[in-house]
Amino acid sequence: MEKSYAEIISAIGEDLTRDGLQDTPKRAAKAFQFLTSGYQRKVDDVVNGALFESDCNEMVVVSDIELYSMCEHHLLPFIGRAHVAYIPNGKVLGLSKVARIVDLYARRLQIQEGLTTQIANTMMEVTGAEGVGVIIEAKHMCMMMRGVEKQNSVMRTSAMLGVFKDNHATRKEFLALVGK
Repeated sequence: MEKSYAEIISAIGEDLTRDGLQDTPKRAAKAFQFLTSGYQRKVDDVVNGALFESDCNEMVVVSDIELYSMCEHHLLPFIGRAHVAYIPNGKVLGLSKVARIVDLYARRLQIQEGLTTQIANTMMEVTGAEGVGVIIEAKHMCMMMRGVEKQNSVMRTSAMLGVFKDNHATRKEFLALVGK
């Protein structure tokens, strides 16, 4: 990867021997590996057994989970926040694990629509919940820095599964709790 970054930097006409660029291919490769570290992790490793018996059958919401991902079309970042809710069915997931599931998928080359669905499906599979709702709001650098250059555009996506999809009142409660 380091060699590839050196080739890209040279291809734009820069001098790799210049003081500020001498270690850039190495740093860029390390940064890209971090930004795509979701490929190196598995759901079971992230959850790590943090699923606990519970009588709770009311909505659990974790909102404003910041996320950083990379657009698979332009390799530019999109930055935003996720709101994740589920209705337990005998088990609750450790709080930090919800954010870790978001990061697992965000740290891959993505489109926001796919990211939203992957989080929702994984939450449903891991928890066995009666339903899951996920909303992601993000700003996309591929739209802000290039192309149409619209600085204030925000993309919102949602995935509703189980009772969040089938029950209007449940969906409405979720949307009210996250201010949507």
